[in-house]
Amino acid sequence: MAKKLTGIEIYKLLPRTNCGDCGFPTCMAFAMQVAAKKAPLDQCPHVSEEAKAALGEAQAPPMRTVTIGAGEHAWSVGGETVLFRHEEKFHRPCALAVRLGDDLPPGELQGKVKEASSLRFVRIGQEIGVNLIALEHRGGDFPTAATAAGEATDLPLLLMCEDPEAMGKALESCGEGRPLIYAATPENLPAMGELAKEHSCPLAVRGTGLEELAQLTESLKGMGVEDLVLDPGTRGLLPTLTELVRLRRLALEKTFRPLGYPTLALAEAEDSFDVLAQGVAFVCKYASVVVLPPLGPELALPILTARQNIYTDPQVPNAIEAKLYEVGSPGPDSPVLVTTNFALTYFTVEGEVERSKVPAYIAVVDTEGLGVLNAYADDRLTAEKIIKTVKEYGVMERVNHNKLIIPGLVAVLRMEIQEESGWEVIVGPEDAAGIPAFLRNEWKPN
Repeated sequence: MAKKLTGIEIYKLLPRTNCGDCGFPTCMAFAMQVAAKKAPLDQCPHVSEEAKAALGEAQAPPMRTVTIGAGEHAWSVGGETVLFRHEEKFHRPCALAVRLGDDLPPGELQGKVKEASSLRFVRIGQEIGVNLIALEHRGGDFPTAATAAGEATDLPLLLMCEDPEAMGKALESCGEGRPLIYAATPENLPAMGELAKEHSCPLAVRGTGLEELAQLTESLKGMGVEDLVLDPGTRGLLPTLTELVRLRRLALEKTFRPLGYPTLALAEAEDSFDVLAQGVAFVCKYASVVVLPPLGPELALPILTARQNIYTDPQVPNAIEAKLYEVGSPGPDSPVLVTTNFALTYFTVEGEVERSKVPAYIAVVDTEGLGVLNAYADDRLTAEKIIKTVKEYGVMERVNHNKLIIPGLVAVLRMEIQEESGWEVIVGPEDAAGIPAFLRNEWKPN
């Protein structure tokens, strides 16, 4: 197990000039940040080569970052620094892979690959979707299937075959695509390691128990293969979750280098609800690659939503720019709605306005990323602020009416806004889902 150096030990190896070129006021302050893994040693431009050599591996990140694929759709996993999101944040969203077999005819396989690749959605202004196509050897022509799959998608491949000969032929068809090779085991370790080196591909390692897994990674590291992804070999929700947590703790808390790599988990279940439960659980704790069976949008979206949520920064409000937005092509008779700049609130309102087919203006108030009720409770959504915002946008000069629609959750502000502004204030629905019916049935400009 790697020795964790203290701030004092690191400080003794620094120039100790307090020059500030590292961005910290003193060398001691910088040393403490390096010890906490919050700053790299090379951030100091004056650190000597002797110091770098002395610190050596001890200053490497506790979990290696591994990139799967190449080009625009490459996906980096690992490199995490904390167990719990409130400590800092999770940095690199896990990759979601859809698992298909090589026993399908090439045409059918390509159709399913395209179907899996199209599992993409826009949620709160961000596109979310599947990141890898996993091709599993199930007795078919694996190299031919790998070629067919690669032609049908721009996403990186996860090649699941333990036969080094078939894997080698499949890798030839991938060019410089850097697929993730799955899996090196005690039986095929040397051959799979050589393939990973030859093609510069990341390699997944599967062991029976963490002790065997550590031995396998040490052997591969001795061969010069360092871009590794760990599969603890367990299947099912509870056993896999237990091992994923153990791997994370050993990597981050104990700085146990042989297990300091991103992880992989396979969601395997007959029941679709069990697939969903496993997928969400592995996303949250702590798989870097989650391999799923073929699934439709009704299962993909909840898993993708869980990933989007867990990889946001809990210390930074999820906010959009506060400005006047247009939905559709609003004109002088279009309604004017007010909402906050909390991203989820705004995009929910926008989506429901679009669904109503009624073009509208949405005046977004800067509430520093808080939703309607929280902003009202914290005095960030007040009658005065709403009036000021709407006037700044000049939206009431664009319409032939003087009507303003406010969220139903802050109906209490209606009279104050109306008296101070002279506008007719209409209380809209409390829930965004009621907006389409409200606009279609209740909105009358005059």
